[in-house]
Amino acid sequence: MLFGTEILTTAQMRAIESAAMDGGELPGLTLMERAGAAVAGHIRLQWPKPGHATILCGPGNNGGDGYVIARLLAKVGWRLRVLGLDNIPGSDAGDAKRRWQEIGPILPLTLATLRESPVNSIHVDAIFGTGLSRPPQDEIAVLLRHLSHLTRHENTPLVAVDCPSGLCMDSGRWLGGDTDPPSPLAATLTIGFDSPKPGHLLASGPAACGRLIIADIGLRPWRERRTRQADLYAIWPRFPVHDRRAEPIRSVLPRMLGKGVAAGQPQDAHKYRYGHALIVGGAAGQDGAARLAARAAIRSGAGLVTLGLPDDITGHGRQGPDALMLRNIGNAEALQNLLTDRRITALCLGPGCGLRRAADLLPTAMNARLPCVLDADALSALAQNPDWVGQLPDHCVLTPHEGEFARLFPDISRRMKKPARHGPAYSRIDAVREAASHCNAVVLLKGPDSVIGAPDGRAWVHSAFDIPWLATAGSGDVLAGLITGLLARDLPVLEAAGIGCLLHAYAARLFGPGLIADDLPELLPRVYREFGL
Repeated sequence: MLFGTEILTTAQMRAIESAAMDGGELPGLTLMERAGAAVAGHIRLQWPKPGHATILCGPGNNGGDGYVIARLLAKVGWRLRVLGLDNIPGSDAGDAKRRWQEIGPILPLTLATLRESPVNSIHVDAIFGTGLSRPPQDEIAVLLRHLSHLTRHENTPLVAVDCPSGLCMDSGRWLGGDTDPPSPLAATLTIGFDSPKPGHLLASGPAACGRLIIADIGLRPWRERRTRQADLYAIWPRFPVHDRRAEPIRSVLPRMLGKGVAAGQPQDAHKYRYGHALIVGGAAGQDGAARLAARAAIRSGAGLVTLGLPDDITGHGRQGPDALMLRNIGNAEALQNLLTDRRITALCLGPGCGLRRAADLLPTAMNARLPCVLDADALSALAQNPDWVGQLPDHCVLTPHEGEFARLFPDISRRMKKPARHGPAYSRIDAVREAASHCNAVVLLKGPDSVIGAPDGRAWVHSAFDIPWLATAGSGDVLAGLITGLLARDLPVLEAAGIGCLLHAYAARLFGPGLIADDLPELLPRVYREFGL
């Protein structure tokens, strides 16, 4: 069940390009011409009046794309300075270079010539593409440091071809260790080809790429001929992907949700048909997080939501919505007794629960044989009992932020934080896949680049880089409750986590700056209407 756009690693992209070029079905020079034409076309859309451009061409095929861009812009009146290396590139890039030399010169790709560019020049980065595996060296590294200064401190417009040079496109990390500090670029516009790469969405990628456009260069038939099914998707790209293989989200969500608000109510409909979610909260005065989760669960479309509180339930008062059920859950035995009710279809443990209480209830939740979201205090309790981490059932969803992830999976977290001295660098996708395999559960690593991984290796990336106001107290509790509500409605675990991320972020986008977590559940009905549900 797909509701996003396929992401390709750099190795997968190279394999598809090679398959297309083998036998001459789609010559490499044709691909290069299409790529260059796509970039030149988007430059003209962004800056309709021809101006001045400085095009920086590297030693390989990315440089070849740059020479094509130069030739096409020159035809429509742009004033150009083309900087390149005194080398003989591969045959396709060599042909593109010779075609440009028939109409214009190539200046040395050096810091001195870059400094001579007019102050109003648009710069086009066609130095290194997606295949870069080591940090830029020597003169190119010095040049990129200056280009970084121009883009970050002097507002120089930069168009990146495929990716900003120096960025690992499998991880979104800048390549360079302690002795070779990276020179992070800040592109105005990045034109990628065929499919987004992980680096476009992860870590430093979104900030480095600026506005990201994925251009179709005719590789779809070879991509679809692959025998191995794709296992990595962007579930809600923050950029427009004009791609027929990604079904419109408005048509996919009703089929995925399938019940409740997503479909016509059958004549025998009743609340238990649409699931019963149980949210376990903590003591009075500390139960706000659990209430946020419960409100999100009931707004998700679950037929019934119960908030389970300690024995001093009268101390909690009657805080809305009134549709929530309240039950006493004083200890693990009480939780076990309540879970004998087979009408309960999903459980959330952690938000506002308290560490001691979460540790007491966690074994019961793990053995409950029903979908379970572990968040907040439940994750802290799990981290204090590392033997439990490898005993989780496959119907569990863990929703850690980076600090919680580091406590749960310390070795994986340390590897993720090591300097990216070469590519492909270890990425958040790698880390989440490894963590999911280790604990046999779905892991949702939260952040502006949330990654969701399943034990079988499937992974989804959700880029919310453009919603900084979503980083507000309680928003994670709302996400946990929303996923629990979707699980209660019998969605598969990975899909519930992915759709929960999507709805959560879309609600935040609708509200805009000034958002607090309490606003998110109340926006869900509007989100459903926006999707035609």
